[in-house]
Amino acid sequence: MKQKSRDVAALADLSPVDILARTLYGEARGEELNGIEAVAAVIVNRVAFARERGGYWWGNDIVSVCLKKGQFSCWNAGDPNREKLLRVNDRDPAFRLCRRVARRALAGTLPDPVQGATHYHTVQSDPWWARGHVPLCEIGNHVFYGGIG
Repeated sequence: MKQKSRDVAALADLSPVDILARTLYGEARGEELNGIEAVAAVIVNRVAFARERGGYWWGNDIVSVCLKKGQFSCWNAGDPNREKLLRVNDRDPAFRLCRRVARRALAGTLPDPVQGATHYHTVQSDPWWARGHVPLCEIGNHVFYGGIG
């Protein structure tokens, strides 16, 4: 079986909590709790944004938002984090933390420390889409934005 086929099959077996936890692990595992929560809030905010509008190009639920091509680099083919997030399990303390945050996010009990932000980038990067926009906040290693797109 080709690697891509195995990846797709593996993803089909994952629950929304797993997909979100793995996204958080891939994007923010080096962060403190508040940094992981901030990234989770962006994903929840994207779902809310889409639902308020009756749909949006990045998807209307946690799984489609997390897996939308090109949106979260950890899921990109060739990204070194992709292999890590596909193989991680509950023996990893960072993944256990990400899973706890994911459960709270899906239960609707996660605070929104990013003020409704739907986008973010690391403090080290300078993406084209952020130019000319004023960040809403900076938490950990990430800068957060609203009103993009």
